[in-house]
Amino acid sequence: MPKFAANLTMLFTEHAFLDRFEHAAKAGFEAVEFLFPYAFKAQDIKQRLDDNGLKLVLHNLPAGDWDAGERGIACHPDRVEEFRAGVARAIEVATTLGVPQLNCLAGKAPPGVDEALLRKTFVANLKYSAAELKKAGLKQLIEPINTYDIPGFYLNRTAQALAILDEVGADNAHVQYDIYHAQRMEGELAATMHKHLPRIGHIQLADNPGRNEPGTGEINYPFLFAFLDRIGYQGWIGCEYKPAATTEAGLGWRQRLAN
Repeated sequence: MPKFAANLTMLFTEHAFLDRFEHAAKAGFEAVEFLFPYAFKAQDIKQRLDDNGLKLVLHNLPAGDWDAGERGIACHPDRVEEFRAGVARAIEVATTLGVPQLNCLAGKAPPGVDEALLRKTFVANLKYSAAELKKAGLKQLIEPINTYDIPGFYLNRTAQALAILDEVGADNAHVQYDIYHAQRMEGELAATMHKHLPRIGHIQLADNPGRNEPGTGEINYPFLFAFLDRIGYQGWIGCEYKPAATTEAGLGWRQRLAN
């Protein structure tokens, strides 16, 4: 059976962030993930993890001004120093929290910037961050995101991510494969995950359309869960979906679809 991690940015949002850890544990989750820890003291988050017997499996590098609509800065040629400062901050927090991997969001392509410069910047930043993360024993992830939800997002397809990782050449750099984003951009979910399994460091899910819990849309999750078991995926699957009602009301999908 797959191992599911509750995404606390998306789930249990009926509760204050630091209270979501307890609710995730009570709902049967053994692990969590979230977008960003930086608005809180790392030790406060660590205390919630420890108090509830939870593992933290993922958070992101700083990604610019999220509230203003930024979705990463790693491809922005004019933000390299800010990116590097964010890497140092993320490693410091990750060391406290015991998280094994950090996701780097490429960001939206800035208008008027040549694609070759965007790619050169992104690759150079990933080489830097992967090297810094490796010193701390951490894995680097990059995530293709669909351009329907985030128009202009630079990294949006699996093949593009793999080609960039080839150029980066870091053995601790992998793809974060989000089933929802992949379905919207390219489909071929099972074949893609099977073909590139050694290069996938983390998987996330939501159904489509709507980005709600599995079983609400077109994706055949019973097949995919059994398939991931069959091909030997050993990692966590982050539940990064928008509950159709309350989080607790929708959690029955784990018993219905994943057994």
